[in-house]
Amino acid sequence: MKETITVGLLGLGTVGSGVIEILEDHKESIQHKTGCNVTIKTVLVHNLSKPRELNNQSTKLTNRYEDITQDPEIDVVVELMGGIDHTLNILMEAIENGKHIVTANKDLVAQHGAELFEASHRNRCDLFYEASVAGGIPIIRSIMDGLASDHIRKMMGIVNGTTNYILTKMSKEGVDFDSVLQEAQDLGFAEADPTADVDGLDAARKMTILSILGFSMPFNLEDVEVKGIRGLSLDDIQYAKQLGYSVKLIGVADHDDTGASVSVEPTLLPIEHPLSSVNDEYNAVYVYGDAVGETMFYGPGAGKLPTATAVVSDLIAVVKSLRLGTSGTAYVQPQFPKQVKTKKDQLTKKYLRLHVHDQTGMLMELTKVFAQYGISFDQIIQREADKDDERELMMITHRVSEEDFQRAYQDLESLPSIRSVDSVFRVEGSN
Repeated sequence: MKETITVGLLGLGTVGSGVIEILEDHKESIQHKTGCNVTIKTVLVHNLSKPRELNNQSTKLTNRYEDITQDPEIDVVVELMGGIDHTLNILMEAIENGKHIVTANKDLVAQHGAELFEASHRNRCDLFYEASVAGGIPIIRSIMDGLASDHIRKMMGIVNGTTNYILTKMSKEGVDFDSVLQEAQDLGFAEADPTADVDGLDAARKMTILSILGFSMPFNLEDVEVKGIRGLSLDDIQYAKQLGYSVKLIGVADHDDTGASVSVEPTLLPIEHPLSSVNDEYNAVYVYGDAVGETMFYGPGAGKLPTATAVVSDLIAVVKSLRLGTSGTAYVQPQFPKQVKTKKDQLTKKYLRLHVHDQTGMLMELTKVFAQYGISFDQIIQREADKDDERELMMITHRVSEEDFQRAYQDLESLPSIRSVDSVFRVEGSN
């Protein structure tokens, strides 16, 4: 039995340096827990001439990934460089050469997870990816192991720290979206190109992974309905507060007898809901199970050491599998065929904000359109608008099917009394 497990590290950015730091600082603890040493032999970097400080003088830097994927002494490849197609090819080569894989690459797992898992299973290699969802929160291991005996019905999550930071600042300080986004970029909370975050794509990839695991169905990214927070109005956040709600970018994966649905969109949550208190760059995932009831997993969704902690946790799991001789057995193919809910079976409450012409019978005309589709309202609030002949309406429906709501919405837009429909959001956490 090997006394030392040798690692090849792809990428030496923020998280990569954090992995090295944890392995060095917790060396004795990791050895005690696993029964062997874990050492990094080779690190792939883009620029060899860039000065770097590595305490372990035996660690080699390279700009050739083959020095890792084809090295027979390397047992585990830790991938932290990002990217999709090129990275997929590198990892597939590593797996074919018998390397176990630890990755934090949510994009890769969401789009090509099935290929990687199949190759890993065929070559009796482990593939772990805890850090790909919610940073330092052990949500994947919790679903796969801690809740394995339960039947998960629903998962709701704040799984993108950038958008949660933006929405927190807008809510607490009354600052508009564009200003907060610029501030987040200046502080390093948002990328120079924030598209993946603010348009909901990052959260959608994470919800894809959670849905595959939670419902044991082969979901893919195209199955996720996505709407981001770009251009979200400060008015809606303020009005939501007055109605007793917060506004969060929420990923929802829901499963019942009619099938499953997965979506990411701005959502009104009751102020008293646990997810409403999750602020700044923090993440949280709320899980509903038949047996366990309601549980919530909360913590830092990104950052050097939180994410590195998840990576090293996976690395320890690989080492334990090697010691036990169970490598390549962790992954289980989805048990059920994919069954996506129809729009008719997707039920939720809706929030609308619209400007209308202030005329007699306007409200009756409006509610009549919704009544045709069996849609009733939980709350309707009228306010004065900027123009004397207009009113601003905020409306929250009772639970309604997505199909009926879309039909009503189309009819609504054609009414002569409607000047503009400004916002439409999902409402969660209440019946």
